[in-house]
Formats: sequence, structure tokens, C-alpha cells
Amino acid sequence: MRLIRFVWRRKVTLILVSMVVGIASAIMLVTVRAYSAERAKGQIYTLDTAPSYPVAIIFGALVTRSGRPSAMLADRIKMGVELYNAGKVKALLLTGDNSVETYNEPEAMRQYALSLGMPDSALVLDYAGFRTYDSCYRARDIFKVDRAILVTQAFHLDRALLTCSSLGIESVGVAADVMRPIGYARSAIMTSQMRELPSTAMALFDIISGRKPTFLGEALPIFE
Repeated sequence: MRLIRFVWRRKVTLILVSMVVGIASAIMLVTVRAYSAERAKGQIYTLDTAPSYPVAIIFGALVTRSGRPSAMLADRIKMGVELYNAGKVKALLLTGDNSVETYNEPEAMRQYALSLGMPDSALVLDYAGFRTYDSCYRARDIFKVDRAILVTQAFHLDRALLTCSSLGIESVGVAADVMRPIGYARSAIMTSQMRELPSTAMALFDIISGRKPTFLGEALPIFE
């Protein structure tokens, strides 16, 4: 009987500890996310109100099996091209994942930008932008970017601003959502928003720890 009571109490204790840890983790994630959103206030502009900066950083996203940008990625590229056409930036830094030979976000971004009339001479490709942190770090250290407009969807923009600004890049953001008035699939938005909770916490950890990106290399300044 005593053994049964001991086992039962142990199980209850483990359940309670797990619940406390889970609740504490959830509170931490929400707090970090709220901090990121609050910090971004005053740094987000529209196409018309954005100040002029040397370069726009266009963050990568899903590319389909046929090599075409997903809806969200297409809108990021469109906004980048609009910023260039409006004279807000002089170049676009297309940063994304090319970790395997059969998947190439930056090249897909380049081809789409060219189809929108963007001159190839104003496009710079970063093939090792595997994460937002890597993209911002490499923008600073490889491409020598110190001032930039960041272009992505609104749910991701505050994390991108937090990351780039913390790494010393003077940054403002422009959300690409306005390029698609009908919006995105509800499931895609919900998944993306939920993913931002752990991703923002991880970004803050990377910033504090000073983690280096997966790949660095020789400097390739966008502007000589």
C-alpha cells in the first residue's frame, strides 16, 4: 500500500512540475514576443512613408517544387521592387536558403525580381541566409550593410527588426502584406504566427550569446 501511495505521489509531483514548467515557458515566449513587437514600434513604415536607405533586405521563404516563390515570398519581392522603383533603395539583398543543390531560394527570388523588371545589376544574392539571424549577421559582416529597409510579412517584421538592429544595422521595416489585399491562407498565417513565439526567443538567445551564423567568409561589399 505504501508503495502504491509513493508511486501515485511521484506521478502527481511530476505532472505538477511539468505543468509549472510548461506554463513558465509559455509566459516567457509570450513576454519575449511582446517585447519584440513593442520594440518595433516607430520602426515600421509603408512604401510611401519609408525613408531612403541604401539597400532593402528581402528575407527568403518557401519556394515550390517548380521553383516559383510562394505567395508570401512573391509579395516580399514585389515590395522590394516597388521600393527600388520609388527610389527608396539602390539595391536588393535577396537572402535565403540554398543548403541543398535542388532548393535555391535566392535564385528563385532573383528570377522573379527580373520578371518584374528589376535590373540584375541591382540584385545581390546571399545563398546562406538559412535563418533571419544568419541573414542579418551576414548582411552586416559579408555584404557590409549598415543601413537597410527590411521587407517581410508583418508577423515576421518585428523579429527581423530586433535581430538586425541588435546586430548594429540601422533598420526600418516595410510589411509586404499590402501586396495581397485578399490576404493569405488562414492556416499559413496561424502556423507562421505560432512559429514566431519560439523563433523570437531563439533570436534573442542568439543575440545575447553572440552566435555566429552557419557560414561566413570573405567580405563582398554591395557598395564599393
